Amino acid sequence: MFVSNVQLAAKYDYLAPTLKRCYEWIAAHDIKSMADGRYEICDGAFALVQRYTTRPLEQCRFEAHYQYLDIQYLAAGVEGFGVCEASGLEVTEDRPEDDIKFFAGPDIYDLVVLQAGKLVVVPPEDAHQPGMAYQGKLSDVVKVVVKVKV
Repeated sequence: MFVSNVQLAAKYDYLAPTLKRCYEWIAAHDIKSMADGRYEICDGAFALVQRYTTRPLEQCRFEAHYQYLDIQYLAAGVEGFGVCEASGLEVTEDRPEDDIKFFAGPDIYDLVVLQAGKLVVVPPEDAHQPGMAYQGKLSDVVKVVVKVKV
């Protein structure tokens, strides 16, 4: 699955060697059996394995990054994942030192349903809302977020 606007699709090479190494790393590892934490993949890319319970929609915030593109892969569970263009959104919290900014929720956004084995790729220009309980049902998830320097 790849969802983007035509300008971003032309800007990023989603099959660039670094991204391909990241996809291969995900495929080569049993994420569900890995300990939570950071794993180096290659120069300019690392993975963060995490476990959590999804949250109700009103507890989830839209976020975007300055320096990293995200590959978010769900190894177990089900998660709602909002995504939209970040331009024009109201910034509610800005932490450039942590490579993150948060936004007030947009009126219109796309909802991706991540299930075990699916991933979404989010460039810095897109805001995303991870961790949502899909259709209000909480789910225990195991996820890896791969951060790729752009």
